[in-house]
Amino acid sequence: MKISTKGRYGLTIMMELAAKFGEGPTSLKSIAEKNQLSEHYLEQLIAPLRNAGLVKSVRGAYGGYILSRAAEEITAGDIIRVLEGPISPVDFTEEDDPAKRNLWLRIRDSIAEVLDSTTLENLINYEEHGADQNYMFYI
Repeated sequence: MKISTKGRYGLTIMMELAAKFGEGPTSLKSIAEKNQLSEHYLEQLIAPLRNAGLVKSVRGAYGGYILSRAAEEITAGDIIRVLEGPISPVDFTEEDDPAKRNLWLRIRDSIAEVLDSTTLENLINYEEHGADQNYMFYI
């Protein structure tokens, strides 16, 4: 499974909204400018995120988008599934060799576990504080 720009840019949108959570709506134009992305493309990505209930739109002169719930309640898996579809490294059938099928299932489950255990809050904290702030080592 290769994550396309839909998934990558969708995560970017959601991380930007998570970073501004509680501050009011954020425009797609500001997200596009900050990340040097096409506003038109982001408009295409926000619709399925809104339809899935991950974001809410706010109309008006100071409108934009907000997360529908807190950043710690939305996972990367939620976003990727909406924009990319089911998580599966390969298409396989029941007729496939059981050993290979088992491998594909284990890979799928591992990817899903990482995506489903990574919240928007984790991602924005990593971005703000760097990798060394997320792990505690005891010697």
